[in-house]
Amino acid sequence: MKIWRWIASIALSITIGFFIVAAFVYSPEEATVQPPTETEEETQETEEQEILKEPIEEEPPDEELEDPAETEEPTFREGIRDVFTSVIESAKDLFIREDLHITALGDSLTQGVGDATDKGGYVGILDQTFDSNPNAGDVEIDNFGKRGNRTDQLLKRLNNEEEITNSIEQSDIAIITIGANDVMEVVQDNFTNLNYQAFVEAQEGYEERLGEILRTVNETNPDASIYLVGLYNPFNAYFNNIPELGQIMNDWNDISRQVVEESNRTTFIPIKDLFENSSENLLWEEDYFHPNERGYKRIAERVLEYIKEDIER
Repeated sequence: MKIWRWIASIALSITIGFFIVAAFVYSPEEATVQPPTETEEETQETEEQEILKEPIEEEPPDEELEDPAETEEPTFREGIRDVFTSVIESAKDLFIREDLHITALGDSLTQGVGDATDKGGYVGILDQTFDSNPNAGDVEIDNFGKRGNRTDQLLKRLNNEEEITNSIEQSDIAIITIGANDVMEVVQDNFTNLNYQAFVEAQEGYEERLGEILRTVNETNPDASIYLVGLYNPFNAYFNNIPELGQIMNDWNDISRQVVEESNRTTFIPIKDLFENSSENLLWEEDYFHPNERGYKRIAERVLEYIKEDIER
């Protein structure tokens, strides 16, 4: 089955959703409000006068109103708390070394697009976790995530933006998210005739550019540990009947692993399983492509798990 079918399904769903929302939001019959007639006004005044004459019943003084929070389901309260509590509880006992410097590079996942709390996605969660840890030293995180960045664009930024170079030179750790927009570029360039082979042909260029990115970071700071965050399949929960989607993401992750193995001081961090095996929605409802707050917290926990040895005293 060709992949253009699921793209058409997405477009159709969005179109149908638009008209459904429009039908509920605006109705010509409801939009027209007729002014009350004189008879209606007189009736309304009479009713108001009658209401004013009625005695007001006071509530018994010994009756206490229930606290809404006490009547809520525990799972609901826990869910709300999980969304708005960005700190990773399992990290509160970590002894984080002094003067830790982290440089975060990449695309919208590094920028934090989809995080409705506006805390900066997984990078912001890590930052807040370190700030709340009484055993942490002075931790500095520079976030250079930029929505839409592909490997060629990130490579250009590494070679031309002095601020990024300076940050990497001072860093102990560099964390990178990149590759999803390379996949989407193949979709855009082959929209009318999308097929699996188009993605295979694009893999060689992706591999070369990713290798150059890792070499550039390593050459800028040979002592820094580099972590490359893998890709997840945002369409798996909705189009699991199209196996090519999962295969494409597997191919890209396999290439990333191979490039990482050939690079110095570099580690691959898988996150694909976090989204595949989840019983709750981890995607942003605006586009069902980027993670939401819960999704970013899962990513932050996984990243912390991998960089733990590098950040501890």
